[in-house]
Amino acid sequence: MSAATWFAFGADDVRPNQTAAAPRLTASRGAVTSPPTEAELIDGCLRGRQLAQKLLYEKYAGKMMVVCLRYAQTTFEAEDVLQEGFLTVFRTLGSFRRECPLEFWIRRIMINAALRQHRRNASLVAVSDGDYPETLASEEFTLSNYNFQELLKMVQELAPRYRMVFNLYAIEGYTHKEIGELLSITEGTSKSQYSRARVILQTKLERLSAPTRHVN
Repeated sequence: MSAATWFAFGADDVRPNQTAAAPRLTASRGAVTSPPTEAELIDGCLRGRQLAQKLLYEKYAGKMMVVCLRYAQTTFEAEDVLQEGFLTVFRTLGSFRRECPLEFWIRRIMINAALRQHRRNASLVAVSDGDYPETLASEEFTLSNYNFQELLKMVQELAPRYRMVFNLYAIEGYTHKEIGELLSITEGTSKSQYSRARVILQTKLERLSAPTRHVN
């Protein structure tokens, strides 16, 4: 299973009411007989309908929280990114041209919010990684045999610069040239930081598996 497939699967493990509070909005009276379509949600939000805003938040908050958790070091930091992201969503929804799924557009906003958080708070100096080998013994990078929460914790423990590059390249599909422009680093630096992130994650996964290999 690829890194992107694994994180997509993990999105189902996080629910909005487990990780982030719903926005402080008051729903209008009247029962909703059927779930609104994406277009109806957008139109309602553009008209300032608080119920539409609440429903849009509840529909996408869980999946977006997974995105934010991958970029943040703590759940508290991820919640800040999530809230900042949704404020941007509601403020700029009028610019959404509906040329792609709304979820895709919201996801990009969350990534941009995470990048802003990174520029504000994260040091670009990596933590000591002397305990890890310089290169991988094998190029194979398998995630499917490991617990989602354990893997998420390992990604969060990466030094900020490694974590950002790994997410942007392995999960979001940006090129190293694009990552370099986003993070104000060279393309070569992006490649080397991604390679280092893979080495650290693979080594941690091997160490995680090691105790169970000798159990009778």
